Amino acid sequence: MSSTKKHIACLGLLLIGVNTAFTSDSRPNILWLFSDDHAFQAIGAYGGRLQSSNLTPNLDSIAREGMRFDKCYVGNSICAPSRATLLTGKHSHLNGKIDNLGPFNHDQQQFQKILRQNGYQTAMIGKIHLHGKMQGFDYWEVLPGQGRYENPIFISESGKKTYEGHSTDVITDRALQWLKTGRDETKPFMAMVHYKAPHRNWIPAERFRKKFETMSFPEPDTLFDDYKGRGTAARKQDLSIAKTMTMGHDFKVDRWAYRKKELLESGLIGKELVRAKYQAYMRDYLACIAGVDENVGRLLDYLKESGLDKNTVVMYSADQGFYLGEHGWFDKRFMYEESFRTPLLAKWPDVIQPGSVNTDLVQNIDFAETFLDLAGIGAPADMQGESIVPLLKGNTPADWRDSLYYHYYEYPGCHSVRRHEGVATQRYKLIRFYGQDVPNAEEWELYDLERDPREMKNEYNNPEYKAVMQTMKKKLTALIKEYKVPQ
Repeated sequence: MSSTKKHIACLGLLLIGVNTAFTSDSRPNILWLFSDDHAFQAIGAYGGRLQSSNLTPNLDSIAREGMRFDKCYVGNSICAPSRATLLTGKHSHLNGKIDNLGPFNHDQQQFQKILRQNGYQTAMIGKIHLHGKMQGFDYWEVLPGQGRYENPIFISESGKKTYEGHSTDVITDRALQWLKTGRDETKPFMAMVHYKAPHRNWIPAERFRKKFETMSFPEPDTLFDDYKGRGTAARKQDLSIAKTMTMGHDFKVDRWAYRKKELLESGLIGKELVRAKYQAYMRDYLACIAGVDENVGRLLDYLKESGLDKNTVVMYSADQGFYLGEHGWFDKRFMYEESFRTPLLAKWPDVIQPGSVNTDLVQNIDFAETFLDLAGIGAPADMQGESIVPLLKGNTPADWRDSLYYHYYEYPGCHSVRRHEGVATQRYKLIRFYGQDVPNAEEWELYDLERDPREMKNEYNNPEYKAVMQTMKKKLTALIKEYKVPQ
């Protein structure tokens, strides 16, 4: 990462608060599409074992007409902290939202406040998972907390309101209504459309539940991982398909008779029961994904029908990655690749080269700065990321970062993933698990992603990797200092 911010503080301060008279034609609109727990490996454009299922034709079209990011990561793989980082452009320790339990300070600086002060109309519709009244949005209508899949309740400036239908459909309905009748057409807009799906416990719309009811999906190679070669955290987590998922809440055996027959009355045990659970999980999860994709298509169709597509940047991402049976797991939290990495797709007519792929290291601390840069606004110096606008244009700055920082805090807590921090480069990943229930209060893991992309063998104590380990520790120390991480 560059040692100096691209946008110096005085420029940011000069622009903040100035409502320059821009028209909707002079700067691009921004449509930010965001889902909860959408694994990159569940998007066709990313390839992999699920590609042939053709689950995401509309999301794939964004990649085909724009850019796919193959190295986009989060700084803390858990829902609410990821969203706090999205709004603030800061790692968890600076924005104050380190886990799902504590409060979020809405009074702090957020990118949408700056956009609004500089002539953009801003809207937030769907799941934000940050308790309290939203700030900086001309219009906001959000799910309380996790929200519910069916007949969702929304909170807005006007109070609470319940809408009939599936949350994915309702969120899109509300977004389309704002786009069609709620915005000021003389101003460029920043619309954030955030889906609850495919968050646990994966209840799809009925049309997709029926469609996926008997479908089968390939198993990951590591479904029956025994965690040899890994440390305490991998062995003692509580996010396994075999043990953690519940028959009622997760598999809905008390709701869907066929599911009860598949899992409770089948007589399956051992690995065969795990395989059946995996298929049930995939059917529900991927049916939720299909609903998101269909609704993304509705939004893309409206942009085209209205002519807004010509000057609208469309971006799709998720609050983090997710395990789809890899290592026998579901959920996220770990710095291992499936949960650390998140999808990012973008299209920008006449700017992004269609079908392009970016492999630079990008992180969710970059999103706020990117939105500001798209609007021609300098980012405040205390934001910790970098705008990816140059990358969207096909130009990687010479001083672009060569490493990423990660920190997970929520332990003791749900799923029993130990606290850890780490550093990742294009090839290597160094993780330090620390604190309560970690042997000697500290345990290190080092992975060579080129030779071991599934992260099956910890090389930390391998003499052949001593020099790599030392280099990675220096990088970790440098990032801790750069990002002002309390020690």
